[in-house]
Amino acid sequence: MTCCGLIGTITADTIEIEDGRTLRAFRSVGGILYQAAALSGLGVPAALFSRCGGELRPEVEAVLGGRPDLDRRGLRFVPGPGNRVRLRYAGRSREREEILESVVPPLDPGPVLEALPGLDFLMMAFNSGFDIELADWRAVAGRASCPVWMDIHSLALEPRVGSRRGYRTVPEWEAWVEGAAYLQANRREAACLVGRPDREAGEAEIEELARRAFRLGVRAVIVTLGRAGAAVSTPESVRRIPPAAAPVFVDPTGCGDVFAAAASAALLRGGTVFEAAEAGAALAARAAGVSGVHEIFGLASRERESRRGPDRPPPSSAGGKGEK
Repeated sequence: MTCCGLIGTITADTIEIEDGRTLRAFRSVGGILYQAAALSGLGVPAALFSRCGGELRPEVEAVLGGRPDLDRRGLRFVPGPGNRVRLRYAGRSREREEILESVVPPLDPGPVLEALPGLDFLMMAFNSGFDIELADWRAVAGRASCPVWMDIHSLALEPRVGSRRGYRTVPEWEAWVEGAAYLQANRREAACLVGRPDREAGEAEIEELARRAFRLGVRAVIVTLGRAGAAVSTPESVRRIPPAAAPVFVDPTGCGDVFAAAASAALLRGGTVFEAAEAGAALAARAAGVSGVHEIFGLASRERESRRGPDRPPPSSAGGKGEK
């Protein structure tokens, strides 16, 4: 049976959304649990590799309990509060402000290395920016024979705890990215990768990022554009993925994670990277209309049930080691 490995951090998110004169606040566990929930709902078994604060264990087990398709053998609980994050979305732009209040040590790569032969796909999600040491990631990427999807995410944020995290130029980003088949970033993160952390990436920055990524062996660069959809670049072509119709807006937290999971599931079903991005954009748009990881399970399950026709078997086009 197909299995997707999932590396990243489990977080405890305190979320504040300012909408005009209204301030909504709530709390949820998150991080790679968003990807795990989406993959599970879409029928893709996943193996989780993460360090998590022991104080979050009851909440994490409540989310994962009763789901045998989510392998938790690579999940390690360590003493302390874990990764606690305060997120605020303000104004019409809903620009995100993030404060990392506490953090766990980086992941021990041992369990990932042991599991690699049994994985058909591997997702690396930088949910905190402290998720794994570069040398350890290089060891994992160097031994992975399956395709790797990398979401750069918090690696583009300043590595600080206790105060607002700004965007930064990502040091050694080529070393992080080399070995990935698919690279995901939003506009701000894409600009950080090409040394322009003070702006959103435009067409020129996206083209520059794609050129540099292709030289590293990346097969496709996916830049999510929020309400404008996504831009997908391959060495052969560039395509804009139109935005999917979105329901009433509730909470944008985890939408990029859901995008990555739905796109990865589509690739495992045999879709092209453009079809994968369409699937990711569609489910991510609907994810903005719900709040919390529990809702994502149901959302993805309904998407799976509505999909027409049998799944295609995973072909070699999903990308092997030689196609990175």
